[in-house]
Amino acid sequence: MKKLIALFATTAVASGSAMGAIALSGTASVSYDDKGSAASATTYDADLTVTGTAGATTFTQSMDIDTAIGVTATTLATTVGPLSVSADMYNEDDSTTVTTTGGRKTDSGDNRSVTVSLDAPIGDATIGLNDGGDVTVSGTFSGVTLTHTLSDDGDSTTGSASIAGMDVSLTNDDGSTTWSLGTTVAGTAVTLDSDANVTATFGVTGNTVVVTHTSERAATTPTNTNTHWNTSQKDAFTTIAVSRDLTSGAAISATYDSFDDALTLKASVAF
Repeated sequence: MKKLIALFATTAVASGSAMGAIALSGTASVSYDDKGSAASATTYDADLTVTGTAGATTFTQSMDIDTAIGVTATTLATTVGPLSVSADMYNEDDSTTVTTTGGRKTDSGDNRSVTVSLDAPIGDATIGLNDGGDVTVSGTFSGVTLTHTLSDDGDSTTGSASIAGMDVSLTNDDGSTTWSLGTTVAGTAVTLDSDANVTATFGVTGNTVVVTHTSERAATTPTNTNTHWNTSQKDAFTTIAVSRDLTSGAAISATYDSFDDALTLKASVAF
């Protein structure tokens, strides 16, 4: 693995002398939330992604730029013969100040990683290995896409397929199974998952309408209360979002949330 990482670094440096290209993309938005019975608030968000390409090597830098420039992701990817090598170079702080939804209390440490995938004629399968020792085998067989990951943190398997016009996905993560179903009925795209969450998406006179029902969240206590917050109970709620693309290139949306009886108006642009 160390030799592969060294080869990857050498290849990335060498590619700097090749003819390259730089692309910019991003989003910006302004939102007004009446907060229901609470005080209203206006929020701003702007994100920028810089993508540099030289031959088979791509460098991607993502940033949050609405108040100050803050890095959110850094990735370097290339190919070496039948190998695809990707390095996650950003060591983000994955702790959270939200104390009610089971997030981490403290940063988990250095979560940068290098993943090597082998694209070789091993049937229809692709084999991946990261520097943490996780092995992933994925492929599509007779219309069914399967991904299996062997990890010290617990093995996981995901299978998905389109059966009789219905998209089916099933995941078993270290013994815990979840599923989702999706289909289109009379122009309405409907999804349902194992937590009884339902989403319906349809068009009305040039607008896109998304109705989402989120089921009740039960209170839970984490296995390790030193590293993770508890998850608090939350009643079921429904959101209705109506959005429309404008000829100016911007988009507008209005979202109603039944949980706090709030209406959010948002203007956004993507480039």
